[in-house]
Order: sequence, then C-alpha cells, then structure tokens
Amino acid sequence: MTARFPRRLALAPALLFPLAGHPTPARAQQIDLSHGGPVTVTAAGGIDWDQTAHTVTAHDDARAVRGDVTVTADRLIAHYRKKAGTAAAPAKPAQPAATTDTQGAAPGAPGGADDTGSNEIYRLEAIGKVHIFTATDQAWGDHGVYDIDQSVLVLTGQHLKLTTPQDVLTSRDSMEYWSQKHMAVGRGDATVTTKDGRRVQADVLVGYTDDQGNAGKPASSTGNSAQPAGKAGAGGQTAGAPSSGKLKLVNAFGHVIVRTPTEIVTGDRGAYVPDTGIARIVGNVRITRGENQLNGAAAIVNMKTGIASLTQAPGGRVEGLIVPGESGPAGGQDQKNKSQGGVAPAKR
Repeated sequence: MTARFPRRLALAPALLFPLAGHPTPARAQQIDLSHGGPVTVTAAGGIDWDQTAHTVTAHDDARAVRGDVTVTADRLIAHYRKKAGTAAAPAKPAQPAATTDTQGAAPGAPGGADDTGSNEIYRLEAIGKVHIFTATDQAWGDHGVYDIDQSVLVLTGQHLKLTTPQDVLTSRDSMEYWSQKHMAVGRGDATVTTKDGRRVQADVLVGYTDDQGNAGKPASSTGNSAQPAGKAGAGGQTAGAPSSGKLKLVNAFGHVIVRTPTEIVTGDRGAYVPDTGIARIVGNVRITRGENQLNGAAAIVNMKTGIASLTQAPGGRVEGLIVPGESGPAGGQDQKNKSQGGVAPAKR
C-alpha cells in the first residue's frame, strides 16, 4: 500500500524517523548520519510512503536533516525496517504533517506517536544534484547512498567532490566517506589537494583523518597493494566514536603523481604524511624536471623543500637522462638543486 502526501496539504510536508545506529550523540561538523536524534524529511513536491516496500520517498527539492548533517537532492528515498525486538504490527495509513515542526511526526508514520518508534531508517538514498554537508564538511555527486549501520556514504556521478577545512578530494568514478573509520576514498583519477596547495594524484586515494585520540594511527600501505572495500555496507567494520580532524595520511594506488615546485614524481603506489610534508613513492619511480629524468625503485619527496631522493633496488643502478644546459640533477648542479629545491644525489 502506498500513501501519498499531496502537495496541497502542506507546502513542505515533513516526517520524522528514528534511525538505525549508535545512540551516542554525534560530534559537530562531521558527515555522519548514524548518530543523533530523529531525521526530518521534507520535500516541495510531496512524500510517498510505500508500506509494502518499506520506503518513504520525498520528491522535488527533497531534504533530510539529522543533527548537524543535511542531505539535499532532487529525490530522497528512506528505507526503513522494524527495530529489533519489536512486533511486526500492520502499519497504519500515514497523514502528512501540516508544517515542518521538528517536535512531532505524522501519526502512524515510522517513528510517529502511533507506533512508539518501532521502525528505523537503515539506508538513505539521494538521487540528482546530491549535496550532503555540515557546517564545515561538504560532499557532492549525482547519486548517493548512506548506509546507516556502517556509517558509510558512497557517491557516484559527475564532478565528485569532498571538502573539509584541511583538504579537497575529487574523483571520477566514486567517492566513499567512512565516518567511523575516519577515512575517505576516491576512485578513478583521484586527487587530494591540501589547504597549502600540495597535491597527490592516483587511480585510488585513501585519506585518513585525525580521530582525536580515539583510535591508533593507520598504517602506510606502500608495501601492500590491498585496497579498502569499494561498497558501502561491507561487514566487519570496526565501530568507533565519530569525530572531525585534520588529514593525517594519504595512501595512493596506481599511477601515482606527486608534484613539487620543480619536479614531477610518478610511481606505482605511495604514501604522504601532510604534517611532515614527506611522500614516499615506490615501484617504477620516475623523477622529471624539465627535460631531465631519473628512474629508480623508490623515492622520498619532501614537498616542503622540494627535494627528492631516488633509490634503486639492491644490486641495481639509478638510470637517468640529463640534458646539457638544463638546471637539473647533473654533475655540479647537485648543490644548486638542494638549495633551490631539486633532486638530491641518487643512492645506489
């Protein structure tokens, strides 16, 4: 059975629902819908409640708000279920709220007075012009799915972007925001740009933020090509108290590019620590400065000074192309490169 809330009954009909997830209040600013009070769903074009499919769909200029987090889209679909331990009593026809008053719910709606909150939203889907934001963090895409149980947002579509006060992450194929793991993942021509202008590019970028002391520092993955799961709702995720923090570590996989004021460093995978400004690139490393080029197995790049040190595997040799007249890593240019920001003498 589907109940339709006509637009004529309310300019912006509203429903309030409890959500699945942890009861602990959310810390301000982070994109996390798994904590806090009920979610308020409003729309300019009306709300459909499908009691068979257990969905509530908000049409046209749809908006969902929970605590400090707001989701806007052309259409929002909230998937709900019975709370664990509650009887599966038949749902009553819903009536629209007359206003967007956040103190009550439509009688009989999931979470409303008639069923004493026996239902909960476990999945929120946003379609068309998706924007999810807090006072400090924002994300954009064409399609978004928020898994309440896992506290994971997955965005797809064009011009994917996630911004925080510390950095900007963009990607082509998909973007994931794992709030409880303090992790963001960009897939497909991904780029992270820090607030001081440093930039790292790769096929896949995984950024970890400071969790304000609630968990250990994530390990670098430069020696391991394993990548995090690409779908929301994957089991076995470690729960932790959510918090907002600065970028601590970026792991990069595939076609890694690190730029300094004077060099371009490429490789197969890498890790970057913003606090130190140090990036380590491994696998088929190439350092290019103008027409000069050096090849090796690994490189350490200081993005604050612009100095890069190239190494080769045991028994191997660093190879390079040095163009006469170019200011680059050749002969007497080593000291000049160190002072201006260049390639340090290669290690063998």
